[in-house]
Amino acid sequence: MAPALSALLWDVDGTLAETEFEGHRVAFNRSFEAAGLPWRWDRPTYGRLLAVGGGHERITAFLRQVEGRTPERGRVEELQRRKQGFYAELVQQGRLALRPGVARLVADAAAAGLRQGIVTTSGRSAVQALLEGAPPALGRAFDFWVCGDDVARKKPDPEAYRLALGQLGGEVAGVMVLEDSPVGLAAATGAGLSCLVCLSAATREEPASRFSAARAVVEGLEEPGATVVVRRGPPCPEGQVTLSWLERLLDTP
Repeated sequence: MAPALSALLWDVDGTLAETEFEGHRVAFNRSFEAAGLPWRWDRPTYGRLLAVGGGHERITAFLRQVEGRTPERGRVEELQRRKQGFYAELVQQGRLALRPGVARLVADAAAAGLRQGIVTTSGRSAVQALLEGAPPALGRAFDFWVCGDDVARKKPDPEAYRLALGQLGGEVAGVMVLEDSPVGLAAATGAGLSCLVCLSAATREEPASRFSAARAVVEGLEEPGATVVVRRGPPCPEGQVTLSWLERLLDTP
């Protein structure tokens, strides 16, 4: 018998909203420009950098590669601080909407009494900016956030999900994680959690083998006027990802 669904843990970037290419990438580039630096990350470059979790870490890895030495911490912190400001501006301009089906599923879970949390490598200020631009009910539905600021090791390390489990009392059986990337999937499964992968613009072309640990892989939570495309896992009979389907996934090997 499948365990009862008791909690949803949500990744943010690429899962709650398509923030990576037209949000974070744009903000990083504006930060470089404001600092008088010559680099601009195009989509392929940024796609490769997504393997590095966290903004500080991403800047550090890039500068180490192009300059041949580890950059000073203060320099990285200033670039990241500016980047966060530019990101907040993009959100305020309405450039980063929630993905289709997110608000519905969050509301359904809240109405059913499920606990919900955010687990992300992004900083708390970036999460705050995104939720401030979302319907108020969405932000109120999350009992807690585990952000990049809260951990010593970011995804794919499972530390963030282990902290989230602590918030939930340590029981993994009824918890479903929603992620969009191999990095997030590794973090979730490393903590012993079941994971649904909802592919994003940044991960849609990844080889299927990179998601073999997921309970299911879908292209979206819902598709207006169409049935959800399930790349891996049981069919989605209602045409959209529902709580009953997620509960069914908990019993899927």
